[in-house]
Amino acid sequence: MTITITEASIPTTTTTATTIPTTILPKRPGVLTAPQQPRTTGRMSVNDVMLMIGAGVSALSTTLLLFGRFTPLSGRLGFVVVTFLVFLATYAVLASLTETRPVVIDKVMNVLLTSATVVAVSALASVIIYTLWRGREALANSNFYLEDMSVAGPLDPLEIGGITHAIAGTLIMTSISLVITVPLALACAVFLNESRSRASGLVRTVVTAMTALPSILAGLFIFATWILILGFERSGLAASIAISIMMLPIIIRAADVVLRLVPGSLREASAALGAPLWRTVWHVVLPTARSGLTTAVILGVARGVGETAPVLLTAGFTSSMNVDPSKNPMVSLPLAAFVLVRSPQPTQIARGFATAAVLMILVLILFTIARVLGGRPPGHLSKRQARRAEARSARDVERTTTRHCEVAR
Repeated sequence: MTITITEASIPTTTTTATTIPTTILPKRPGVLTAPQQPRTTGRMSVNDVMLMIGAGVSALSTTLLLFGRFTPLSGRLGFVVVTFLVFLATYAVLASLTETRPVVIDKVMNVLLTSATVVAVSALASVIIYTLWRGREALANSNFYLEDMSVAGPLDPLEIGGITHAIAGTLIMTSISLVITVPLALACAVFLNESRSRASGLVRTVVTAMTALPSILAGLFIFATWILILGFERSGLAASIAISIMMLPIIIRAADVVLRLVPGSLREASAALGAPLWRTVWHVVLPTARSGLTTAVILGVARGVGETAPVLLTAGFTSSMNVDPSKNPMVSLPLAAFVLVRSPQPTQIARGFATAAVLMILVLILFTIARVLGGRPPGHLSKRQARRAEARSARDVERTTTRHCEVAR
């Protein structure tokens, strides 16, 4: 028997080709370029100075043409405003020729902020310089600080009379107002931050509304209640109460903001050690916020020491010395300056401006004292406080060691 083998009878095996992944190499980079230099802010380069000078000259020339030839514009204030606007636009255009848009915006904003700072400082400096210059003749006399106006008349020279009674009245009324206001304001601020009472929202709303209270209303309220209804006479005490009403919301609002900035971890650590809430507030929260609370008191004093209308309504006016706040009229420095400046006599006007200058100096002294007493940052102790802390730590170590020895025995 013959067996025939053909190709069709041979079984064929189908193989599937496996696809091998290929590695894709990254493209070669082109020519390496130097990285872009970061732009600096807050510095003035030579190019910036030249741009500002060119923009200033161009703005001044353009404004002179507008006010002198092309338009009927006039006025010094308008001239200054138009010059500044043209300078700003010219400076932006010149800067855009060589800089990118973010850099141009940054430069223009720097010019705006610098201009605003210059205007604010110039206004403050002009007020101080003008007041000192107008009252220079009265400030140069020693009797201005040692006598009151009971010995001087409207036509007397500056060598007679002074404002000792006004200085004493301001210090007395401000001191009484601080004694009344500071404890109440700090207690209210602590209540707003530490209490979870539903009344805290109402109290915060009332305090916010009292911030915009006109000072004349506070004076009228004390005049109606303290003098007309209760029957007390006009005195420095009544004026101090009226000033306290004006100082209270300012200190509460500022102290509320400062106490919110105290880290919550400090409160939690104090509570974890078993301290009650009042001890946490007294030993942790208030010392930590001492610098900010001092600033809050300073803001309140700045508001209260310059009040005139409440003092006029509740304390009246006097030209003689009075150091008893419970009776008889008492005058403050703002009220004395107001009355003296109203006089048509040049000597009285000079005394009024000198009184305003003394008020500024007195406020500066009070601010400096407050900053020295409470301006130390949290955690920074004076030498005396550091010695006391070391002594307490040594006593605690000794007491702990003694207890351990007793337990070991």
